[in-house]
Amino acid sequence: MQKKQILVIDDDTDLSYIISDMLEDYGYSVTCAEDSDTAFSLLTDHTYHIILMDINLPGMSGFEILRELRKVSKVPVLFASARTNESDRITGFDMGGDDYLPKPYSLKELLVRVNALIRRTYDYKEEEKVLQFGTVKVHTAARQVKKKEEIISLSLKEFDLLAFLLENKNTSLSKERLLSEVWGAFTEVEPSTLTVHIRWLREKLEDDPKNPQFIKTVWGYGYMLQTR
Repeated sequence: MQKKQILVIDDDTDLSYIISDMLEDYGYSVTCAEDSDTAFSLLTDHTYHIILMDINLPGMSGFEILRELRKVSKVPVLFASARTNESDRITGFDMGGDDYLPKPYSLKELLVRVNALIRRTYDYKEEEKVLQFGTVKVHTAARQVKKKEEIISLSLKEFDLLAFLLENKNTSLSKERLLSEVWGAFTEVEPSTLTVHIRWLREKLEDDPKNPQFIKTVWGYGYMLQTR
């Protein structure tokens, strides 16, 4: 099963190293950022399953980072901060935070919170899911796509885009959300890149790419994978 990606944003590099070491021992992949500039740079090029973030940071505060993040992404955010008064906790939740862990905390409790947030958000109960539309089968853990039992070769981004469309099937998805979720929260990729990837998916998966049955354009908005 693909490792869950966690971004730790904390200017305490020693603590970040300890957290990273512990979480990686339990099967997560962890990236660390010491300030808001580094965090935004990482979020531009990568997607993460969870963000673990302090509030007091160089540059923008954790609250300010979350405000910008929520404009483009719903990725779960767990605040871990020495600011433990009620007003800070309420602010964190009101701005879109998903959990709040006061410092100092035990690594065991942090692991429990991370595991719970992963389960609550992504509901990873099975190592392999097979999603299907028409004659196309998508094996999520193996990252394999078959059409009429023939393996179809997709690039990493093509697969990620297809998987996100299929997980949100029969739902109109804006171009902005697709770019954010597939290419990264603060990506500078042009919308034309999305258009090209949609065309490639149609050419590989649709019987008639010029008149797609499944991967539909929602004019003036975005795209939808329609299965009904």
